[in-house]
Amino acid sequence: PTHRPLQRTALPDQMLLSEQQKWSAVIESIKDVHRQERPILVGTRTVAESEQLSALLTAANLAHVVLNARQDAEEARIIAAAGEKRRITVATNMAGRGTDIKLTAAAKRAGGLHVIATCLHDARRIDRQLFGRSARQGDPGSVQRIVSLQDEIFKHYLNPGLLALIQSLARRRGQLSSQVVKAVCALAQYRAERQQLRVLFFPIEAVR
Repeated sequence: PTHRPLQRTALPDQMLLSEQQKWSAVIESIKDVHRQERPILVGTRTVAESEQLSALLTAANLAHVVLNARQDAEEARIIAAAGEKRRITVATNMAGRGTDIKLTAAAKRAGGLHVIATCLHDARRIDRQLFGRSARQGDPGSVQRIVSLQDEIFKHYLNPGLLALIQSLARRRGQLSSQVVKAVCALAQYRAERQQLRVLFFPIEAVR
């Protein structure tokens, strides 16, 4: 159990057909939350993706900071300031761990830290760590996952026929239901984690 009652709100997952659609949805989500004057933390899988998102935020005139492997010396300072009102922080999944994001009083009143995950990681544990940055110690906050069917984890771990079926469903409906998105994400991560276990315990068999 948590030390204090959890006040984290999970917004419906979004799964888009293409990478371009995903990043457009991420920018729109950031704009919506930014208008509420809340701090935002956006998690990306790679340094390249963090810089791609940074370029899109700059084009949208949204001031932000980027935390990735190229700012090691400033890491603690950047992540510590991520709880300030209207602050937008873009970070790779490993960046800033071990430093608390403490909300200012104004940020708490606005609704707390909003965390956006722009990908699924192979291990669900890493996703939970990212979402766990929001609503700590009884603070308010919210989380949302916005992914694309072109993301590497789906292309690599879903059967091509199943992936094609989900893509067709998404084209017809425009937006997949939250239940379908959760099921697809859970299946992809289950297969990714199982493959990692095979590599760990049966390395010769895993490469055959």
